[in-house]
Amino acid sequence: MSPQVFYQKWRSRTLAEIVGQEHITQTLTNALASDRVSHAYLFCGPRGTGKTSTGRILAKAVNCLENGKGEPCNTCQICTAINEGRDLDLVEIDAASNTGVDDIRKLRENVNYSPDLAKYKVYIIDEVHMLSTSAFNALLKTLEEPPAHVIFVLATTEIHKIPATILSRCQRFDFRRIALDAIIGRLEYICKEEGIAVDPHAMTLIAKAATGSLRDAQNLLERLTISTSSNIGVQHVQELLGITGDQRAGQVARHILQKDVTAGITAVNAIANDGLDLRQFTKEVVEQLRGVLMMKIGAGGTLDLTKEAEDEMKKLASTTSADQILEAIRLLGQVNHNAESQSTISLELAIVELSLP
Repeated sequence: MSPQVFYQKWRSRTLAEIVGQEHITQTLTNALASDRVSHAYLFCGPRGTGKTSTGRILAKAVNCLENGKGEPCNTCQICTAINEGRDLDLVEIDAASNTGVDDIRKLRENVNYSPDLAKYKVYIIDEVHMLSTSAFNALLKTLEEPPAHVIFVLATTEIHKIPATILSRCQRFDFRRIALDAIIGRLEYICKEEGIAVDPHAMTLIAKAATGSLRDAQNLLERLTISTSSNIGVQHVQELLGITGDQRAGQVARHILQKDVTAGITAVNAIANDGLDLRQFTKEVVEQLRGVLMMKIGAGGTLDLTKEAEDEMKKLASTTSADQILEAIRLLGQVNHNAESQSTISLELAIVELSLP
């Protein structure tokens, strides 16, 4: 058997292990414990937040032979078969490659067959928003009068594309982007189990780069373990991602807000001389400015920051107006949209313009 990639190897096996979605897992646990299971669920939210993993756990829990009071036992015949990907009563469909009405008609025919061993036959339809209009209409007919032995789990990253007729027949659960601390905590656990040494600041960079997706964070961690023979440090992460890190982006943001044009242009040229992508760097500066703006308007609690970064942003916010920060964000956003990735001219001109009295 070939080795599993991290996101598969460390996939959550119980609802309690799902990271950062306690508002969902508690509700599902209560429903399972009281045997109040719906015939159709709609899991929506950003990628890598646990939608299909939760669907698989749900499939185990409703069919667990040990009746685990809301959680699967992960040791019985059915739980083991699902964990190993060989259970015939769990059917996973990628709607991105099965978009047509004929695919759904075939599914409608199959749902009439009783489960092989389990109590329920569970269908997980991933990226369900990719179905065609006619396919949605065909699916609707099954959702209107579902067989008693069938449970549907529909997963999507684009809830606005799901017809209202489908929405009204499902229990909807909204998955959130996973908080920075929660991602770091899970990565630290994986590193401990795998014997991987990672600098704490590097770990924070990995988690931030994942933008709320645990799967992306796990994939990035695995790439770093492959490309780095020694302990994983900040420089390794920056090189792999092509980023400069918050410190250098924060310095340029500070130079802009303090109207220090010489220091700002010098810093930009140093970034260019290091061969880093200026468009990516400008994006990082805008993110730093956004943080200062959030501090200025009293919304700093929405940010995932280290204590050091939070203190620096608060200090800048106290000496800068909201209008000045907004103007900097607007202008740098225009630069990022129009400029070539390796041209310093547009960014230099923006710094000069923002430094004018």
